[in-house]
Amino acid sequence: MKRVTKIMFQDIVIILVMSVPMLMFAVYPGLKLGDYFEEKHNVEEKQKRIVIIATTVVFAVTLSSLLHFL
Repeated sequence: MKRVTKIMFQDIVIILVMSVPMLMFAVYPGLKLGDYFEEKHNVEEKQKRIVIIATTVVFAVTLSSLLHFL
């Protein structure tokens, strides 16, 4: 049981470390989605920033996990 937990922890650490450089590639989709929400749904600037940051982080972690597991 401990071996499985150790392997899982190592995978998570590797994915998080790989997601740091992926932030460069994830900023563009975050900016585009923030602009879309501002234009189409009239969100405020604070909400737009939240959308941009959340999209960037989720996209970066998704990219790094795909690269790790594929």
